[in-house]
Amino acid sequence: MTLRLVLITEIIAPYRVPVFNVLARQPGIDLHVIFLAETDPTQRQWLVPTDEIRFSFEVLPSWRRRVYGHNILLNWGVDESLRQSAPDVIICGGYNYIASWEAMRWSRRNGVPFLVWIESTTRDFRSGLALLRSLKTRFLRLCDGFVVAGKSSFQYVGSYAVPEARIFTAPNAVDVAFFSMTAEIARRDASQHRQRLNLPERYFLFVGRLEREKGIFDLVEAYEALPRDLRANVGLVFVGDGSARPGLEKRVAAVRPGAIHLPGFLQPESLAICYGLAETFVFPTHSDPWGLVINEAMACSLPVICSNAAGCAEDLVADGHNGRLFTPGDISRLSAAMHELAEDGQLRIAMGQASLRKIHDHSPEACAAGIADAALSCLEAKHA
Repeated sequence: MTLRLVLITEIIAPYRVPVFNVLARQPGIDLHVIFLAETDPTQRQWLVPTDEIRFSFEVLPSWRRRVYGHNILLNWGVDESLRQSAPDVIICGGYNYIASWEAMRWSRRNGVPFLVWIESTTRDFRSGLALLRSLKTRFLRLCDGFVVAGKSSFQYVGSYAVPEARIFTAPNAVDVAFFSMTAEIARRDASQHRQRLNLPERYFLFVGRLEREKGIFDLVEAYEALPRDLRANVGLVFVGDGSARPGLEKRVAAVRPGAIHLPGFLQPESLAICYGLAETFVFPTHSDPWGLVINEAMACSLPVICSNAAGCAEDLVADGHNGRLFTPGDISRLSAAMHELAEDGQLRIAMGQASLRKIHDHSPEACAAGIADAALSCLEAKHA
């Protein structure tokens, strides 16, 4: 029997396309993806990888605005799209769009199992808002199953009194092979790539949106606390863009000695090169549902220093094995971890190798298998 699976998600994200390509090849799965928009130009600068798509998809007509920091996305044609695609199971990426609620209502009218894909954690700043929690509680009560990224989101869904049997893990993934191979190739011609991207000989690396809640100012303070002679030899690179960039530029200008570079947003190939030439990846976020940049860094054989607020921390970072964990805002602990890894080359290599071994369990194949298992299990439960 072939299961017609319709997956509803916000945008065509480069990190999701490899997962959906694999999912479309899963035995017994006939996949169709409904995107609510091609991209979000207010938040994302990546190129939309439509030429890499190997699955059936459509993009709904939409209208988007950001109002007081809130993302408002309206779609039309949800019911008609679902009617034409005739799903056996629907998996919806979240609950925070009107289209998600429309899909939920359609599924209940037509007796189609409805699952929600959730990445939230108890450490997510947004999860503390009373109205948001009330809406989410109502939405979750209507779901037949839940797809989560890892342990933190599993625990989060469980906090809503959801039975464990209805929660399925699809390990959050990036294209491990692409990042690993591109980083390795870059290392063979390191000097040329360093010159092209204006990178220091040695450096710590941060990748992500340049927003205060990502801990970027904590990272500058921790870097500044390192011994002067170490800073003279090891730089710090921030890849990304965001509203805090002007303040960050002003802050880093005061750090002497030390080479702090802000190359801006980079497309995947240049980003993988940046990972490949770095020594250590640092992710000091105060709140993050997952943190796929950790997956990318590990695929490039980097040791990682990560705050335990990242949703991926419990799944991907084993303290002392492939990196170091610390509490958000603990500048002293963060700086000590940076100092340790900057001074111990053998430890960096050992932790980087451990990262690469560990991240293979979070491949597009593993994620796709988890999604397929969730869909098949919910359909079987319906017919039991």
